[in-house]
Amino acid sequence: MKILLVEDEPKLASFVKKGFENEGYELDVAYDGQMGRSLFQQHIYELVILDVNLPYINGFELCRLIRADNSHLPVLLLTALDSLDDKVIGFEAGADDYLVKPFAFKELLLRARALTKRRSDAAAVKQVLRLADLELNLDAKTVTRQGQRIDLTTREYALLEYLLRNRGKIVSRVDIAERVWELDFDTNTNVIDVYVSYLRKKLDRNFSPKLIHTVVGMGYVLREG
Repeated sequence: MKILLVEDEPKLASFVKKGFENEGYELDVAYDGQMGRSLFQQHIYELVILDVNLPYINGFELCRLIRADNSHLPVLLLTALDSLDDKVIGFEAGADDYLVKPFAFKELLLRARALTKRRSDAAAVKQVLRLADLELNLDAKTVTRQGQRIDLTTREYALLEYLLRNRGKIVSRVDIAERVWELDFDTNTNVIDVYVSYLRKKLDRNFSPKLIHTVVGMGYVLREG
């Protein structure tokens, strides 16, 4: 699981990072709201942990921005603000949970696990991934567009599922290599570009609108238009 922590206290950030990494998680740290937003836009995360009193963009506003881009990503607010009004503002901003400082790392870990499990359980219930007239059935392992069956190889199917689960979000070649191929990205290979080209031929060539888009210097995004 990959986590984004946005926390401007270096000692606390180091403590949390070490704790999660000791539990086998990968955690990126941003020390202000602007940096946090940038990392969120560049990478795929399963959980975001936000402090509230952040430089440049506070945690409440950053939570709203994250929620506008991703309605399902779990967000946990980690802050010294413990009044009911503060909690109401946090939940209205889109937070899923609220942990008040000081805290025991074990409680933070348990809450993080609960949030990500809830998301996984909800995703399991959703058996069909859709974008426009494109449908991917997770049970039958079938893909259709405009009602027409499209045959994909195992790797093409895995790539499309990953793009659909992150529709509207730019995914880099590194993200695809790590999440679909499950290997370290080799900058000397064009295998990912080749498979994206295969998908384009099958999904976009004879249909409209085009759904697979290249973002120069950043990666790919699956979206309408």
